[in-house]
Amino acid sequence: MRVSPDFHRAVELIGRRWAGAILWALSERPHYFAELSQSVPGLSDRLLSCRLRELEAEGLVARSVQSGTPPRVSYGLTEKGKALRPAIDELGDWARRWTGD
Repeated sequence: MRVSPDFHRAVELIGRRWAGAILWALSERPHYFAELSQSVPGLSDRLLSCRLRELEAEGLVARSVQSGTPPRVSYGLTEKGKALRPAIDELGDWARRWTGD
């Protein structure tokens, strides 16, 4: 059986460094940038910004700007991103079962 190009593209997207962790954090609720940075230890602000732009370009994450001084930016999953929730939950269950100490 050959690997589906769609499956391969999805795995490559979610498997990018930190992308899965960002999606995991956003699966709970929208986060401000600083909250995301704290939710994913070891992730630099520069790489977080890069991954958020990539996930936004793929239609998985939506960026929302709240007016004020300074303006606040939050990130949340789109409907397309929310559709990943069951897969993310299953992967989390698998990780707890098979990769834990």
